[in-house]
Amino acid sequence: MEPHFSHEVLWSLFVLSIVGFIGSLIVIPFILVRLPPQYFDVRYPRTWMKEHHPVLRWIGLILKNVVGVVFFLAGVAMLFLPGQGLLTMLIGLSLVDFPGKRRLESKLIGQATVLRTINALRHKFGQPPLTVAGDP
Repeated sequence: MEPHFSHEVLWSLFVLSIVGFIGSLIVIPFILVRLPPQYFDVRYPRTWMKEHHPVLRWIGLILKNVVGVVFFLAGVAMLFLPGQGLLTMLIGLSLVDFPGKRRLESKLIGQATVLRTINALRHKFGQPPLTVAGDP
Protein backbone atom coordinates (compact mmCIF):
# COMPACT_ATOMS: atom_id res chain seq x y z
CA MET A 1 0.00 0.00 0.00
CA GLU A 2 2.87 2.39 0.69
CA PRO A 3 3.74 2.93 -2.98
CA HIS A 4 0.23 4.35 -3.53
CA PHE A 5 -0.29 6.17 -0.22
CA SER A 6 2.12 7.96 2.06
CA HIS A 7 2.82 6.68 5.54
CA GLU A 8 0.99 9.71 7.01
CA VAL A 9 -2.17 9.00 5.00
CA LEU A 10 -2.22 5.36 6.08
CA TRP A 11 -1.64 6.35 9.71
CA SER A 12 -4.44 8.95 9.49
CA LEU A 13 -6.85 6.35 8.05
CA PHE A 14 -5.95 3.95 10.84
CA VAL A 15 -6.58 6.55 13.55
CA LEU A 16 -9.82 7.65 11.85
CA SER A 17 -11.11 4.08 11.71
CA ILE A 18 -10.36 3.57 15.43
CA VAL A 19 -12.12 6.84 16.33
CA GLY A 20 -15.09 5.89 14.13
CA PHE A 21 -15.32 2.45 15.72
CA ILE A 22 -15.24 3.80 19.29
CA GLY A 23 -17.61 6.62 18.38
CA SER A 24 -20.11 4.21 16.84
CA LEU A 25 -19.99 2.02 19.95
CA ILE A 26 -21.04 5.05 22.03
CA VAL A 27 -23.34 7.06 19.76
CA ILE A 28 -25.47 4.33 18.15
CA PRO A 29 -26.68 2.68 21.38
CA PHE A 30 -27.33 6.15 22.83
CA ILE A 31 -29.58 7.03 19.88
CA LEU A 32 -31.38 3.66 19.79
CA VAL A 33 -32.19 3.80 23.51
CA ARG A 34 -33.59 7.34 23.27
CA LEU A 35 -35.98 6.68 20.36
CA PRO A 36 -39.69 6.63 21.26
CA PRO A 37 -41.10 3.05 21.15
CA GLN A 38 -43.36 3.82 18.16
CA TYR A 39 -40.68 5.66 16.14
CA PHE A 40 -40.59 2.99 13.40
CA ASP A 41 -44.35 2.30 13.47
CA VAL A 42 -45.84 3.86 10.33
CA ARG A 43 -49.25 4.17 12.04
CA TYR A 44 -47.90 7.04 14.18
CA PRO A 45 -47.10 10.34 12.45
CA ARG A 46 -43.76 11.99 13.11
CA THR A 47 -43.77 15.68 13.88
CA TRP A 48 -40.26 17.09 13.95
CA MET A 49 -39.86 20.76 14.94
CA LYS A 50 -43.54 21.32 14.07
CA GLU A 51 -43.96 24.10 16.62
CA HIS A 52 -40.85 26.07 15.54
CA HIS A 53 -40.59 29.03 13.16
CA PRO A 54 -40.54 27.93 9.48
CA VAL A 55 -37.01 29.27 8.93
CA LEU A 56 -35.70 27.33 11.92
CA ARG A 57 -37.56 24.25 10.71
CA TRP A 58 -35.92 24.47 7.26
CA ILE A 59 -32.45 25.01 8.75
CA GLY A 60 -33.05 22.07 11.08
CA LEU A 61 -34.25 19.85 8.23
CA ILE A 62 -31.19 20.71 6.11
CA LEU A 63 -28.81 20.02 9.00
CA LYS A 64 -30.62 16.78 9.86
CA ASN A 65 -30.31 15.58 6.26
CA VAL A 66 -26.61 16.49 6.05
CA VAL A 67 -25.90 14.62 9.30
CA GLY A 68 -27.93 11.68 7.99
CA VAL A 69 -25.87 11.50 4.78
CA VAL A 70 -22.64 11.63 6.83
CA PHE A 71 -23.88 8.79 9.08
CA PHE A 72 -24.96 6.73 6.07
CA LEU A 73 -21.60 7.17 4.30
CA ALA A 74 -19.76 6.38 7.54
CA GLY A 75 -21.85 3.21 7.81
CA VAL A 76 -20.92 2.20 4.28
CA ALA A 77 -17.25 2.74 5.16
CA MET A 78 -17.72 0.68 8.34
CA LEU A 79 -18.74 -2.28 6.22
CA PHE A 80 -15.03 -2.44 5.31
CA LEU A 81 -13.53 -0.76 8.40
CA PRO A 82 -14.11 -1.52 12.09
CA GLY A 83 -17.50 -0.32 13.32
CA GLN A 84 -21.21 -1.05 13.36
CA GLY A 85 -21.84 -0.42 9.67
CA LEU A 86 -25.44 -1.60 9.32
CA LEU A 87 -26.66 0.20 12.43
CA THR A 88 -24.82 3.37 11.43
CA MET A 89 -26.40 3.22 7.97
CA LEU A 90 -29.82 2.72 9.57
CA ILE A 91 -29.33 5.79 11.78
CA GLY A 92 -28.29 7.76 8.70
CA LEU A 93 -31.34 6.61 6.75
CA SER A 94 -33.60 7.56 9.65
CA LEU A 95 -32.26 11.13 9.53
CA VAL A 96 -32.49 11.66 5.76
CA ASP A 97 -35.88 12.55 4.25
CA PHE A 98 -36.89 10.79 1.02
CA PRO A 99 -40.11 9.26 -0.39
CA GLY A 100 -40.87 5.82 1.03
CA LYS A 101 -38.46 6.25 3.93
CA ARG A 102 -40.87 5.14 6.65
CA ARG A 103 -41.73 1.90 4.82
CA LEU A 104 -38.03 1.15 4.24
CA GLU A 105 -37.18 1.82 7.91
CA SER A 106 -40.05 -0.38 9.05
CA LYS A 107 -38.90 -3.19 6.77
CA LEU A 108 -35.26 -2.95 7.92
CA ILE A 109 -36.09 -2.69 11.63
CA GLY A 110 -38.75 -5.36 11.29
CA GLN A 111 -36.11 -8.00 10.51
CA ALA A 112 -36.27 -10.41 13.46
CA THR A 113 -32.54 -10.32 14.25
CA VAL A 114 -32.27 -6.53 14.06
CA LEU A 115 -35.40 -5.91 16.13
CA ARG A 116 -34.40 -8.49 18.74
CA THR A 117 -30.92 -6.93 19.09
CA ILE A 118 -32.24 -3.38 19.41
CA ASN A 119 -34.98 -4.37 21.87
CA ALA A 120 -32.44 -6.29 24.00
CA LEU A 121 -30.34 -3.12 24.17
CA ARG A 122 -33.40 -1.02 25.07
CA HIS A 123 -34.40 -3.55 27.76
CA LYS A 124 -30.92 -3.34 29.27
CA PHE A 125 -31.44 0.41 29.74
CA GLY A 126 -35.02 0.10 31.02
CA GLN A 127 -36.74 1.29 27.84
CA PRO A 128 -39.84 -0.34 26.30
CA PRO A 129 -39.37 -2.34 23.08
CA LEU A 130 -39.80 -0.75 19.69
CA THR A 131 -43.09 -1.44 17.92
CA VAL A 132 -42.96 -1.98 14.18
CA ALA A 133 -45.98 -2.13 11.88
CA GLY A 134 -46.30 -1.80 8.14
CA ASP A 135 -48.82 0.32 6.29
CA PRO A 136 -52.33 0.02 7.78
